[in-house]
Amino acid sequence: MQERILIVEDEEKLARFIELELTFEGYVVEKAADGRTGLALAQSKQFDLIALDIMLPGLSGFEVLRRIRQTSSVPVIMLTARDDTMDKVAGLDGGANDYITKPFAIEELLARIRAVLRNNGAAKDGPKNAERIVSAGTLRMNLDSREVWVGDSAVELTKKEFDLLAHLMQNKGLVMSRDRLLDSVWGYDFVGESNAIDVYIRYLRTKIEEPFGLKFIQTIRGVGYVIRE
Repeated sequence: MQERILIVEDEEKLARFIELELTFEGYVVEKAADGRTGLALAQSKQFDLIALDIMLPGLSGFEVLRRIRQTSSVPVIMLTARDDTMDKVAGLDGGANDYITKPFAIEELLARIRAVLRNNGAAKDGPKNAERIVSAGTLRMNLDSREVWVGDSAVELTKKEFDLLAHLMQNKGLVMSRDRLLDSVWGYDFVGESNAIDVYIRYLRTKIEEPFGLKFIQTIRGVGYVIRE
């Protein structure tokens, strides 16, 4: 499967040059010329790596990185026009995986991309006790510590609320019928009210949606529920 890379760079000629080189190397590439567009793409699509310029219109690269890191651990290489130690420190402290100073040789950028992707692949296949994080927009769940956040705010859920939300999140984009949710979360031998799923969905909405003015869980009439980005 081809690896997907997002380039967030406002210098059109440079972005086009990087796109052509990466495409030639076999990557699937998308581009954004400003911070807000880059953030929207990073939050709505799956990428294997993001090449992120620091000086961007709309939102700075540092702010884009900060918001990405609220919901995603996608590898990020910062592109900086200045050989400034503080820029590099700020980027790395903010969660960047690497940085490269302009002007750079394309061979160096390609080598850094390969190294970051290789390290990220090793991390995915590495320690079996690595924490499992699932997310949808600003909603995040740690399946191991059973913690939930909306943005920077922690949300307390009961065991059944957490289990129901976790099942929806792990099947993000797929419509889950009420019967399937009952079987998966409560078990095949569940004895109780048939509207248990609807009741617990209301509980979840009062905790993860209403206080934040957000909508994560969609109702599919006559079928069940789904979480989409």
